[in-house]
This record gives sequence, structure tokens and C-alpha cells, in this order.
Amino acid sequence: MKKRILVVDDERDIVDLLKYNLIKDGYEVATAYNGREALEKAANVPDLVILDVMMPVLDGFETCKKLKSDPRTSAVPVLFLTASSSEVDEVLGLELGADDYIQKPISPRKLVARVKAVLRRSGPAAEDAAEPPVIRAGRLEINRTTFTVKIGKKEVFFPRKEFELLALLASSPGKVFSREMVLQSIWGSDVVVIDRTIDVHIRKIREKLGEDAQSIETIKGVGYKFRE
Repeated sequence: MKKRILVVDDERDIVDLLKYNLIKDGYEVATAYNGREALEKAANVPDLVILDVMMPVLDGFETCKKLKSDPRTSAVPVLFLTASSSEVDEVLGLELGADDYIQKPISPRKLVARVKAVLRRSGPAAEDAAEPPVIRAGRLEINRTTFTVKIGKKEVFFPRKEFELLALLASSPGKVFSREMVLQSIWGSDVVVIDRTIDVHIRKIREKLGEDAQSIETIKGVGYKFRE
């Protein structure tokens, strides 16, 4: 079955160019020209959303936030495509749960390669390879199949990257994961991520864990581990 991609950008020339090249590579493509329209189209749950940042009606960051807070689309990978070269914007996009952040201009061939990389990392094969599907550690219950986290009996929402990072650490209590291991496992080798991004994700995870925040320990100069 063909993968379905939603392309969102207020510049119609860019949308048409991306649509042409993605269809040529075998994908089904839906299009939208602002954030509100993107949310309507995303109700059909695409396999990937390519999202511009600066758009009318609803910008890309707000659109991504809404996609990640909706249980129907929270697991859908998002690839930001933007003319902004700001590191702050890139960090914000990744913090919101985006799987990649690409600056314009980019060649269609390179973009298709990045699309394939994101889909490969987030596809069923990657998810099936992760065992066990449910991780239990103390009051925590992490379900890799439904992408849900329960603390005690309360379900707490984690954006995809925070979820994957928590699941990675909790899957091997006592094991120290270096920053390089975290980057490779969560973001892959195709995405350039700064150290601060990992720190921010860890901080947000700890905030949501509340009294269980001490479960994640920082090993100075090395990385992180989940306490046994």
C-alpha cells in the first residue's frame, strides 16, 4: 500500500513541486495551504506530514502542537520545511515532537531521501522490533503499541520524541545511554540535533513524571540512565 503524505505550505509553487516529486516516487499526496486546512486533512491520518512554519490562519508550530495532542495523529511523524535558519525555531520544532527540521531551499531529491528516512524510522518494522510492547517500571506503564504512558492509574500525554526517549531509557533499567546512543536511537543519523535538544526533552519528561522524576538519572559527561 502506498504511503500517504500531507504537504502543507502557503506557497503553491512549493506545494506543486513537492507533490510532483513525491507522486513520482510512489507516494499518495494530499495538500493544504494553511494550518487549519492541514488539521482537517490530517483527520484521514496520513503516514507523514511535511509542514511549513510561517503560514496564515495557523502557523506550523501551532499546527504541530495540535497534531501531537490529538490521539488520532499524535504518532504521525512531522517533517518541518521552513525558510527560517533560527536555531531557536529548530529547537522549538523538535521539542514539539517533529521528526526532522529542514531549511529551504532543498532539492526535491534530497527531500525525498529525508522523507524515506523518517518513514523508515517510524514505520511498523521499527516499532515491531522494539520489545517488549509494554514496559512496566514502578508506577510507570509505557505502551509502545498505543503510544501511551500511565503514571499510577493516570494517563499522561507525551509527544512522540519524549515518549520514545522515555521508552528507550525505561527499556533497560540501570543501563547508561550515552548522548550518541540517544541521538542515534531517537533521531537517527539523518538529522542534526544539538545537545540542548536532548536536555530539554529530558527536562520535560521529568516534569511530567512528577514525583517519579528521579527515575531518570543524569550521568555527568556521559548520558542518562533509568534507575532500577
